[in-house]
Amino acid sequence: MDMLEDLFDLQASLNDRIFQKRSLRGQDAQILSMKRLGELAQSDAPKPGSDTALWLANYLTALQDEARELGEEIPWKWWSKEQLDLAAIRVEIVDILHFWISLALVAGLDASEVYRLYLLKNQVNLDRQESGYNASNKQGRDDEHVH
Repeated sequence: MDMLEDLFDLQASLNDRIFQKRSLRGQDAQILSMKRLGELAQSDAPKPGSDTALWLANYLTALQDEARELGEEIPWKWWSKEQLDLAAIRVEIVDILHFWISLALVAGLDASEVYRLYLLKNQVNLDRQESGYNASNKQGRDDEHVH
């Protein structure tokens, strides 16, 4: 079993359950589903105010809030005697993953497409390290081929 695919399936099921339980509807008045949101993202370029834009914003807001919660779990005062609560930190990281996967699904990505894009972008990042990439020598986008 592909673990990343399994995570995507589990997250889609959880989101669909929430949509159903809360009767959350799209602009077509139908109960939302991750499959439908993914299809909308694959259709003609989604516009601001569309279901795609709304749910990208919703999941991004949730992801940012989870990242903030993670930050609150990490003591940064070097003079403090606080200890890291790795159990809480790990839970917050997994919460971030929940919303990251939701964002990917709304954008029309599945596990295999995320993997493919990751490999392409990872190569760009490796090439940047080899070429001495920095803000002063950046000329345009060197990752336009990643899509």
